[in-house]
Amino acid sequence: MIGSEDDFIAALRAIATEPGARGLSDDAAELKLSNTTLVVTHDTMVEGVHWLSAQDAADVAWKLVAVNLSDLAAKGATPVAILLGYMLADPDWNARFAVGLREAVDHFVVPLLGGDTVADPARSARAIGLTAIGRPSVVPSPARADARPGQALWVTGELGGALAGFEILSAGGSDPEATRAYRRPTPLLDDGKALAPLVGAMMDVSDGLLLDAQRMAQASGTTITIDSAAVPVVAALADRRDDAMRWGDDYQLLFTLPEGTPCPVPATRIGSVMARGNALLLVDGVPASQDRPLGYRHGD
Repeated sequence: MIGSEDDFIAALRAIATEPGARGLSDDAAELKLSNTTLVVTHDTMVEGVHWLSAQDAADVAWKLVAVNLSDLAAKGATPVAILLGYMLADPDWNARFAVGLREAVDHFVVPLLGGDTVADPARSARAIGLTAIGRPSVVPSPARADARPGQALWVTGELGGALAGFEILSAGGSDPEATRAYRRPTPLLDDGKALAPLVGAMMDVSDGLLLDAQRMAQASGTTITIDSAAVPVVAALADRRDDAMRWGDDYQLLFTLPEGTPCPVPATRIGSVMARGNALLLVDGVPASQDRPLGYRHGD
């Protein structure tokens, strides 16, 4: 039986055997050509999961581009091109999506090369996907599997901004600044390139800090420990730190640095990497509580 996201990915690992696939445990794959290396990633977004039905389609288009470019940022890569897979909606939604796509392409200076469009006669929830291709600044590019015992764990920015924005929109609010982190996240491309030559492991925080840190520990064969009081959280969630660490959609960079290495970008040290112990993830010295999901998994 293959019921969960983790089960399905595990089944695909028997198919994706090329080294560049990195065991399907990373943000992106590396494609080695005769004289260059490319980073390739693909993310899909679904109505009601990744955006609210009442949202402006221009924001949805921006977010679709941004979340894919965030995967490139985690590899220290410069965007080269994108390809779109689009499910047609009503004419006004299609038009607004095209406006947002143009805004994102211009802002991030990444060309749209093509893709595919489909229609759903049943008019079910929309699903749209995008493939992003980038050129890494270092080869091999940083991977989740590159964390090593003795390294320090860092995260950029603040967590919880997307959750705060989502809750405002869900309640009928429309404050553009307070909801920006959810509607129009910013991929940290420059930070990723600055960090790539120095880091051990690096990934973006898309599904929740705790779940993503656990995935880094799993991929690297280590245990990761987090000091929850050190985790930077937006002021709106100052009294909901655990929610901010589990909800995700923040697209900050989570990375490790050798102990004592100065961090070249604005970031906060939040923990350490240890030799593999009985638990993959320790929060404040004890195994992370499983009373609630550590983050977002599709199919749960």
